[in-house]
Parts: sequence; structure tokens; C-alpha cells
Amino acid sequence: MVATKAGFLTPGAVPSFLKPADIVGNMHSMQPDFLADQIDRSRANLGLDTLDIFYLHNPETQLGFVTRSEFDERIRMAFAKLEQLVAGGKIRYYGTATWEGYRRPPGARDALDLGRLEELAAAEGGDGHHFRFIQLPFNLAMPEAFTNGLLDRAAEFGIAVVASASLLQARLTRDLPAALAEKFPGLSTDAQRAIQFTRSTPGIATALVGMSQAEHVAENLQLAAVPPIEPEAYQELYQRA
Repeated sequence: MVATKAGFLTPGAVPSFLKPADIVGNMHSMQPDFLADQIDRSRANLGLDTLDIFYLHNPETQLGFVTRSEFDERIRMAFAKLEQLVAGGKIRYYGTATWEGYRRPPGARDALDLGRLEELAAAEGGDGHHFRFIQLPFNLAMPEAFTNGLLDRAAEFGIAVVASASLLQARLTRDLPAALAEKFPGLSTDAQRAIQFTRSTPGIATALVGMSQAEHVAENLQLAAVPPIEPEAYQELYQRA
């Protein structure tokens, strides 16, 4: 599965048709033709006719510069273009890849409302719309998507949740509390335990892990022989915290 994302401006890849009003903070745009341009660049760079998933990257960035109503209109227009690109065979599905948006408490200025985004997608694509993926950080130190009910809401909407930062940029690969080891039987390293936590979370479809060394790949792949922990045992991780 191939996924790409766009939103932030990259020097050398900014089309000339973008106007100042299309950009916020001199760094981010959701202008529909800009998104289409970025998708075409990704398709060309990857040598693919169709991308499996395209993510709007950190759309909550816009909320620091525009009103909520203007934000909704920009998202709606972006979704309309993405539905057209699905129909044209350039992408299969689309979604949002975020860092803070889904972790913020309801009512916060830069909080994303998954229900509202689903409504806007349905307004453009009907019940069969293609807004079917969200990506957000989820790990032992950042469990908000589970504790705030986001994973349940995503399941209700038929939206798959992809967890990024399973190891929190390697900060969870060492020095975890010793008491955690017994909660994750069959594992020998903190990195494995951190990944096991994320992959065992009900509602998480995929746990992303960045690896740059062969030994880390081998270490993490050992998890393939160990089943996720049972839901009851997973719940106890929160009850005893």
C-alpha cells in the first residue's frame, strides 16, 4: 500500500498558480488544485498510476490563521477535489495525517472534529465517500485517541486509524518502567513492548515504526510471532496506571 501526504509547502515544488490567499503562515495550503498538483508529482516520482491513500497533512495548522467556518469551507473544497481524483483513478482513498488535531480537547481552537470531517466528506461524496483513513501519533506516552473515544468514533464512521510514532522517535525504546515487562509476555526489549502496546490497541489498524538499521528491523519483526495482548489485559494497562 502506497500513501503520500501534502499540505506544507516544499521549496521547488510550489506551483506558480498559488496565490497568497491560498497559503497560511507562509507554509501551508489546502487549495484544491495545489493538492492535485502534489498528487501528480507523487505519482510521477513513484511511477504509479494510482496512489492507495492521500493524506491532507496537518490540516489543523490552518486553524491558527482562519476561522472555523472558513476552515470547514476549505476542507469541503479539498474533499470535493479529492473525490474527483478518486473518480479519475489517481487515488483510491484520502484522509488526514495529523500530530495535534485529534489529540486536542473538544473546543480547542486547533482541535479537529472527526464527525464534522465525515459530514463534509459525505456532502461531497455521499455515503460512499472515500475519506477512510486518519493518521495520528499513538504510543505509551500519547494514548489520547483511546482515552478520548476517537477510536470508537472512527469505527462508527468506517474510518481506519493508522498510528504514527509508535516508538516516539526512539524515546520509547529504552528505560520503560520495569513493571511493564510483565504486561507484555514473550517480548525481550522495550522497543518490542512499545510496539506491542500500539498494535494491541482496539481500533488501531496499523502501527507505523521507523527503522534505519537492519538489527532494529530484525528485532521488531520478532513481534510477528507474538499475538497482540488480549483486550481485557489491554484495558488493565489503563486501570492500573
